[in-house]
Amino acid sequence: MYRVECLFVPRRRGLLEITGEIAQAVGASGIREGLCNLFVRHTSAGLCIQENADPSVRTDLEEFLDRLVPFQDWFSHTAEGRDDMPSHIKTLLTGVSLNIPILRGRLALGTWQGIYLWEHRDRPPQRKVLLTIWE
Repeated sequence: MYRVECLFVPRRRGLLEITGEIAQAVGASGIREGLCNLFVRHTSAGLCIQENADPSVRTDLEEFLDRLVPFQDWFSHTAEGRDDMPSHIKTLLTGVSLNIPILRGRLALGTWQGIYLWEHRDRPPQRKVLLTIWE
């Protein structure tokens, strides 16, 4: 088993592609065949696999999620700002973990698939993603 924690500093709310950093960590593991688990250690950011060729996909996804979970004046959990509770709900919907097969030492992603950290906060903190690989 191989484990490493990757740190990311999103500049804004939205989808941050992290495929390159994760692929680099998989390569450093030396594991040729196995399973890579990613886990974001936060409750206001998620992980997803999405198309990485057309940026409008990310724009549309963000717009959809904002319409699905808009800011609401009636949320009681606002300790960290008006985006506090919507961020938790969005994380519930996007999820905090991914499993990706490793084949021949590489992530077995499809041609147009990219790994994204989906930041739900307006002013995001540093994010920690725990990467665990099993052979």
